[in-house]
Amino acid sequence: MKVSRRHLLKITGIGIFVAGMFPRIALAARNSIKSMRTGVQPGGKTRFVIETANRPSYTIIYGENTLTVKLSNTPADNLVSPKLASGTLVRGVSQTQIGDAVNIVLDLKRSVAEIPKNQIMILEPNGDNDYRLVLDFVAGSAGANTTAVAATDTAPAEKKRIIVIDAGHGGKDPGCIGRGGTKEKTVVLSVAQKLRSALKNAGFTVYMTRGDDTYLKLNERAEIAEKRHADLFLSIHANANPNRSMKGFSIYTLSEKASDEEAQKLADAENAADKIDVSGFESFSKDIRIALSSLQQHAVAEMSEEYANGCARAFTRAGIEQQPGPAVRHAPLAVLRSTVPGALIECGHLSNKAEEKLLAGSAHQDKLVAAIVKSVKNYNFEV
Repeated sequence: MKVSRRHLLKITGIGIFVAGMFPRIALAARNSIKSMRTGVQPGGKTRFVIETANRPSYTIIYGENTLTVKLSNTPADNLVSPKLASGTLVRGVSQTQIGDAVNIVLDLKRSVAEIPKNQIMILEPNGDNDYRLVLDFVAGSAGANTTAVAATDTAPAEKKRIIVIDAGHGGKDPGCIGRGGTKEKTVVLSVAQKLRSALKNAGFTVYMTRGDDTYLKLNERAEIAEKRHADLFLSIHANANPNRSMKGFSIYTLSEKASDEEAQKLADAENAADKIDVSGFESFSKDIRIALSSLQQHAVAEMSEEYANGCARAFTRAGIEQQPGPAVRHAPLAVLRSTVPGALIECGHLSNKAEEKLLAGSAHQDKLVAAIVKSVKNYNFEV
């Protein structure tokens, strides 16, 4: 529940203080540092992430071979040890308390250029994560002792983002079939075609893995996203369940371990699509770049998770029913094995008679498309 500052209650270990009874400064909840870590991003960028309990208020100070992040209203916590990855510009991280703020000082191998606005992000709480202040930077010169509360006003022109849409199944693989005879391959192709048009109208560059009733192996779908240098890969599906009353959407991201039994069953079912054409099933494409470093895998997983949670929120806000259980799940899905962030979207259950009718109808497909477009527009591609 959101509470305005005017009616804020601050709960402490010694009691409850009501807004208006004490000076304003007493109402500001103290922030705290939860974790810090570095990583490597595409293009040789160094990423530094500070996780905090509350939304951080920050100032960035550039020095010679240092980068300082000043967090207001936050105590230093030297029990929080930063996780430092190899291959970054960061040699070490220290904390210094300055009045009510903490200075987090990065000891750098080289000075860094002033960080563009689109490479400074505050991510909302997500699953096991609290707020995260994310900085991506490269070596350069920002001038000693330069201070920036916000990033530069002259950020580079925004890149036109590339989306690859994958309509699941196709050709000799119908996917699941509803009691009324509705084929998954037909429904998802219709949704994908509508999504392509809507995303193009929204200013994105869009490609499809298939634009007609064609059979593709799972690695071929992932390879298309790689070859198109996609920023986001969306695989569109419809689900089935032995329990005919089961209905609602769910969204999946790639994980080597399934988040639950149902996620594993879905992965087994979707991955089995390649068994229709047994040739080559055992050897997932050798050309696809799935031999990622652990840092790249972590980055792609974080980006995929961020999109999937945003998509789930967009579906919920659009009034699209969610399958019981978590909206976002994780499974070892072959179609998502690539260096491209992505998600597999199960739009609903064809095994449910009422939802089969919805999924086959143009109005509900339009509703699904509108929610997905909103999730893509709201997605921070720099995450």
